Amino acid sequence: MSEIKSLQIIGSKSFGGAERWFQRFSLELDKLGHPTEIGVRRGSELDGNHWASLSCHPLGMRTVWDPLSKHEVKQLIKQRQPQIVQTYMGRATRLTHLPKQSGAVHIARLGGYYKVDGYRHADAWIGNTKGICDYLIDAGFSSQRVFHIYNFAELPEPGAAPAGLKAELGIPEDAWVLMTPGRFVPFKGHRYLLDALARLPEAIAGRPVWQVILGDGPLKQDLHQQAEQLNINRRIVWTGWQLNPDAYYRLADLIVFPSTNAEPFGNVIIEAWGYNKPLVTSASMGAREVMQHGQDGLLFECENSTSLATYLEQALKDEGLRRSMADRGLQRARQEFAKEPIMQAYLELYSKLLRGR
Repeated sequence: MSEIKSLQIIGSKSFGGAERWFQRFSLELDKLGHPTEIGVRRGSELDGNHWASLSCHPLGMRTVWDPLSKHEVKQLIKQRQPQIVQTYMGRATRLTHLPKQSGAVHIARLGGYYKVDGYRHADAWIGNTKGICDYLIDAGFSSQRVFHIYNFAELPEPGAAPAGLKAELGIPEDAWVLMTPGRFVPFKGHRYLLDALARLPEAIAGRPVWQVILGDGPLKQDLHQQAEQLNINRRIVWTGWQLNPDAYYRLADLIVFPSTNAEPFGNVIIEAWGYNKPLVTSASMGAREVMQHGQDGLLFECENSTSLATYLEQALKDEGLRRSMADRGLQRARQEFAKEPIMQAYLELYSKLLRGR
């Protein structure tokens, strides 16, 4: 396949799961020999040293309608002359309008059920779940220009957490470690996680239960106050947002993902599988699409802390269940969410769209 030059644009202010995916995808695309440049929001957390050898272009992206920002994006496209311009989420997509006769193809990639009006001007659309693709088609988008490609899972080499990490975090050596990554925003469901922790015994199967939470965001103060009021804060480690959560995945005995039904996919699911870790997650839209309850994870009712507590206790008491779910998840990560076939799907789509210009 001949090389394909692309410009990947995102307008996020902060790092989260979607932004980590953007980073992994862009770096991998360039690694495969396809020249890749990125555009990020000027002054954001992404406007920094996160991109190895990739050319990073800070852009204003002040609002979704700002004409100066729109002009800046158009000028960048004129200057860099990419073949593919792929935008992520609303801000970047609304501000991206290809210059006349640019010869490029504009692909809008959606990882959520966003308001569709700001996406219609793109040439094609990628949904990272089948549900999102159906949503676009139901909204009148051409089924011939809507494409489904899942995110890929990381498949790290097997290994334990760094020696001494438990002690460094103040966690007893014999403790169970539950781990939850995610920004502190309402649809990530952290308040239901905290309620569930308060319902759990402090020790299960003779081992104390501790929770590690990786994240930051607007609900930080509210969540800390809730943990204090529930008298569980002494068994929680708040690490802040982690650009590289590898050590924490390795440390975990169980990954917990408590999002509300508004969660469109959840990279945490396939990350847990890739790390060969058992998973308890809410039955959100994305989880229901990809998971099989009792086989590759346990699905609890969204926004139901009692249900979550029940499944957490079940998983911690049953070693065989944890092992079987983790092994089945790893198998699925390798077979259905591996990096190579998903990157190949993107490149084949790029080639198809460029041939059809």
